[in-house]
Amino acid sequence: MAYTLNCRRTHWRVFYLMLVYITHSVSGIIRYSIPEELTIRSVVGNIAKDLGLDVNQLSLRGFRVVSEYKRQYLDVNLKTGILSIKETVDREEICAQSLGCVLMLEAVVENPLKLYRVEVEILDINDNPPVFQKNEFHFQISEYVSAGARFQLQSALDPDAGTNGVRTYQLSESEHFILDLKSSQTHTVIPELILQKPLDREQQATHQLTLTAIDGGTPEKSGTTHILINVSDVNDNAPVFEQTVYEVTTTENVPKGSVIAKVTANDVDEGLNGEIAYSLSDRTPGRLRSLFRVNSQSGEIGVKGIVDFEETKDYEISVQALDRGPHAVPAYCTVLIKVLDINDNAPEITVTSNSGPIPEDAPPKTPVALLKVTDQDSEERGNVHCYISQNIPFNLDKSFLNYYTVVLAGHLDREKVSEYNITITCRDRGSPPLTNHKTIHIHVSDVNDNPPHFTKPSFVMYVTENNRIGASIGSVSALDADFDENANLLYSIIDDPVNGFAAPTFASINSATGVMSARRSFDYEQMKSFQLFVQVKDSGSPPLSENVTVNVIIVDQNDNAPVIVSPLTSGGSKAEETMPRSADPGYLVAKVTATDADSGQNSHLFYQLLQPNNESMFTVSRETGEIWTIRRFGLRDLPQQKLLILVRDNGKPSLSSTASITLSVLESNTEHASTFGLLGNSEPWTSDLRRYLIISFAAISLIFLIAIIILAMKIHRGRDGMHDCSCSWPILIQKDARHGIHQPGGNIHPPADFTGAYESDTLPQTVQYELCPDPTISDFMFLQLHGPATPMINTKTGSCVSQENEKTQNSAIKGSVETREIYGTRQQDLEQSAIERCSSGQYGIGLYTSEKNDVGPDPRRLVEIHSRAF
Repeated sequence: MAYTLNCRRTHWRVFYLMLVYITHSVSGIIRYSIPEELTIRSVVGNIAKDLGLDVNQLSLRGFRVVSEYKRQYLDVNLKTGILSIKETVDREEICAQSLGCVLMLEAVVENPLKLYRVEVEILDINDNPPVFQKNEFHFQISEYVSAGARFQLQSALDPDAGTNGVRTYQLSESEHFILDLKSSQTHTVIPELILQKPLDREQQATHQLTLTAIDGGTPEKSGTTHILINVSDVNDNAPVFEQTVYEVTTTENVPKGSVIAKVTANDVDEGLNGEIAYSLSDRTPGRLRSLFRVNSQSGEIGVKGIVDFEETKDYEISVQALDRGPHAVPAYCTVLIKVLDINDNAPEITVTSNSGPIPEDAPPKTPVALLKVTDQDSEERGNVHCYISQNIPFNLDKSFLNYYTVVLAGHLDREKVSEYNITITCRDRGSPPLTNHKTIHIHVSDVNDNPPHFTKPSFVMYVTENNRIGASIGSVSALDADFDENANLLYSIIDDPVNGFAAPTFASINSATGVMSARRSFDYEQMKSFQLFVQVKDSGSPPLSENVTVNVIIVDQNDNAPVIVSPLTSGGSKAEETMPRSADPGYLVAKVTATDADSGQNSHLFYQLLQPNNESMFTVSRETGEIWTIRRFGLRDLPQQKLLILVRDNGKPSLSSTASITLSVLESNTEHASTFGLLGNSEPWTSDLRRYLIISFAAISLIFLIAIIILAMKIHRGRDGMHDCSCSWPILIQKDARHGIHQPGGNIHPPADFTGAYESDTLPQTVQYELCPDPTISDFMFLQLHGPATPMINTKTGSCVSQENEKTQNSAIKGSVETREIYGTRQQDLEQSAIERCSSGQYGIGLYTSEKNDVGPDPRRLVEIHSRAF
């Protein structure tokens, strides 16, 4: 037995190699033919080669074979491209007894998505023998039955199809019976037993026959059953059907219990011999017995199971009629039931292939998913229309047969929509139509199509000077609309030179966070600010980037003490200044000038007198550094004074410096000028003016006394008429007097106990004036009072100039001026000339105070010269 089985397997392998063939079609269909029952891993064919695919690309492109059946009978080796048997293929299990049996497969390959139809024809082999439902049949035949009577026998069943099914029957040798074969409507062979010679019960009461069914396979297979015939001597008339074949139609899914047909048989006998009982014959398969029943009395055929058109479209059953008499002879008829289809199946949607995430830069017509739509109903009821009802950039294209492809119909932007739920609706054309839905989830993958963007057009960072190296000075930030690696940002500083140095030597940046740190300690006094360029780059392929300007502002720190600029010292010695003992209160002794390299409040300087520690003799302007006397020198005052001036800035903490001045008091009548000078005063006339003032001091003193006398007389007489005078009062002013009566600058106020030094209650409170500089006399300027037709006096030429002519020569400069005492004889000559030329009484020359009289020199030293006195 084992030897026979091995021989059969070898035979079918050879037969398989002879029968396998491949059919290529331009419609994308490839066809194989294989016999059933091949062993596992048997080769069906090289599908990769037959489809023209690169074997090395099968795995990368996701090549696979999808079956329409629940079981996966075939498989593909992605390394070799060989299609092989995965599970044993039993044709009878897949296709029952259908003449044709084709295993439908789909070969799917992605990138790009393509579909190939693969048909594997399963060839039947004779692996099943014919089988009878019963091993033994019993008949009752009357001895009065005449020769030629026919008796229908049970048919054998063979799961194989075609020539491998039941081909013929054989009956064992008998003197009384022969075998006749008939063909049914379904082309099956039906055996009938024919009585050839009348029976005689007295000679032989029973007859035993053997019926053999033989198929057409190679080698042949057969099955047998035994027939036992009992001979009776009564009931000589058998029932007769009105029709030997009944044809009926019924719709599928007919309710259980429904009557679909009725058969009728007649028996001429009377009594029990004429009463007929109906039943399904022995040759009716058990599957049909579970679907249909026959009413034994009426012959009505009813439904007791579910009749499904999609399962079987036609049924053939055999009905037997048998009377109730003894030794009854049965009669048979065939009932052919045709099932009508109704629209009871909605379309079925199967996702055969899904390409997975689709890149957002995918072009239109890119396949996204492959669908298979089936409807088991027939004709128009199985005609299906599918569509996408949503307003999304996808279309549904029909590929071939019942396949649909979801394709891209527009452009995608992951930054706007990152995923789609595509709902496919399929509707058949039945009445009423049935609908089904399928939702496919599509994820849009990111591509690097968005460059990073900084959150600001430019960044400004502040760092305090003298910072610690490595200290954070600020951060930059950027955003990228892309995802994952495409949004992974890296920051860097562009190596663009800054003041001749490489940019990375000034600052560094954290590539991941954008936090910038100082690479050096900055000095505000050397560099106020600098500019860097930062680049942000994503990690996409290719990477995208953007640049931004970063302005780093260095904030000043109070790290520089004030530096004394004047008075100048040499060799670390104290500065020396002189002043006359006869100096009046308000005498400008010296001016301390300092600078601070810091800026802002850190460079705002304040001056303070430290020595002497009281202000009984001297005071200093808090803001300008000018040192003034606030009283006359007394007999007890030392002839040499030591002044210590503190200069501090406004920083926190405040830094300071001190200036030490030795002040010598001159006892002689001729007082030497102070060596104090304004910072940066380098005009060439300065030294000449000093020499001139010293030589002419005596003459000026005499003129000054005369002026005081005249002023005292005119003040008393001209006070009442001052307000009625319509002429201008030009005042001669020395611009840069070194010493003498001078309005204190800044916020200098005399001490509270010094009340006798100023008597200004008789002076006018306000005055409107103009400063009129003469280009030829750099030491003097005129103060012009405003009035109708106001003339001016040029002290150089002594001429009277009208206001209109003066405007053409020099533009008047308005502002606050300071009155000074006039020294020398040259001024007296000019004044005298001016008085003579302006003898009309409309012009005058003299000295006057500033706008406000709350702070000013002693009015007793003012000299007024008016033309009305002459």
